[in-house]
Amino acid sequence: MDTVDIIVKKRDGGKLDDEEIRYMIMRYTKGDIPDYQMSAFLMAVYFKGMDKGETTVLTDVMKRSGDVVDLSCINGIKVDKHSTGGVGDKTTLIAGPLAASCGVPVAKMSGRGLGFTGGTIDKLESIPGFKVSVERENFIEQVNTKGIAIIGQTGHIAPADKKIYALRDVTGTVENFSLITSSIMSKKLASGSDAILLDVKCGSGAFMKTQKDAEKLASMMVDIGNMSGKKTMAVITDMDQPLGRAVGNAMEVKEAIQVLKGQGEHDITELSVYLAGIMIYLGQKAATVEAGIKMAFHALRNGRGLKKFKDLITAQGGVLDIIDNTDLLPSAGVSLDFKAYDDGYINKIDAMRIGIASQHTGAGRFTKDDDIDFAAGIYFYKKTGAEVKRGEVICSVYGNDVKKVKKALEEIKSAVKITREKPEQRKLIKKIVR
Repeated sequence: MDTVDIIVKKRDGGKLDDEEIRYMIMRYTKGDIPDYQMSAFLMAVYFKGMDKGETTVLTDVMKRSGDVVDLSCINGIKVDKHSTGGVGDKTTLIAGPLAASCGVPVAKMSGRGLGFTGGTIDKLESIPGFKVSVERENFIEQVNTKGIAIIGQTGHIAPADKKIYALRDVTGTVENFSLITSSIMSKKLASGSDAILLDVKCGSGAFMKTQKDAEKLASMMVDIGNMSGKKTMAVITDMDQPLGRAVGNAMEVKEAIQVLKGQGEHDITELSVYLAGIMIYLGQKAATVEAGIKMAFHALRNGRGLKKFKDLITAQGGVLDIIDNTDLLPSAGVSLDFKAYDDGYINKIDAMRIGIASQHTGAGRFTKDDDIDFAAGIYFYKKTGAEVKRGEVICSVYGNDVKKVKKALEEIKSAVKITREKPEQRKLIKKIVR
């Protein structure tokens, strides 16, 4: 089998057979195919695409490139949740404990953030003492006894994806349906859960800018999940403005605590409860999605979700006092305010630009080796649709480097639009894909 022949076949729009896909992925993962040839292959796939059969094989090969985790020792139906990436998206910190408090075992392996989307593991690491690396035996025991564990992904889960994604990131081949699907689903299928919930974002702060594209991606992932024996569902949700008020690791942990105390912003509360409800349904603790949502809402109101979050923190070595004293979380030494430049209504808060601004503060990474400033980020006092007066503070920018904070502030100036007319309210939860 010849590498160049496979590249040319896909370049000319041909359908690759199973062995050709396996050859390219496994040989590249082992180091037998150089980066320049894999770059050419990825570019051919980017422009010519893959059909459903090719995408299914690609996902399976990437899944099998490393460990396939066995979680059969954990009692019950394990439900995993994945977001395609967003700005201010701390739903895992809320939906996970809510679902676990209703009897769904949550055994989650999460990633770190790269680019303008935050990683759940970075958020958890902002909690003093919290350990994101747990031995397999302890991980299983924790889920069986506490109902929830969230740890970092190991390098043994889908190593082909890790190597290929790094190449896609520097060759402009990230935004392709088949490549995104195989990247996400190879890791989810290898992580050992019995059911999968996908939160597929659409809007300025998402890979998929339109609902149509988000639905196409969601359908591909749901089909592959179900064909692989995992009950899979997806929710299409809005990411045209940041979710909640906080963007930044420690600040998002604070906001998650507020939500679990019943004091959170409406959008982040609504979405977290909705996602938890579907997890409860997938875990067969509710007969319908609607019943699952009601159970999640009750778990929020009666404090069981907050108690489960406390169990998570305690089990993984975190300082529990942060629940009642969030000042124990990392705090920034520099802050600057962004103020309304006119009277009117906030018409738009561009999520992507806000994400980039949060990177500038130090809350996100530009490369995988960048250090995170856990205290850095942005906090919004006003969201889209709010009426503002000239000079009124819309958001505050935090960090520990004044130059970085000023650079973030400049980015925010082009992200917020004020108009005389009040904008129509956007729908947060757009569609379920079964």
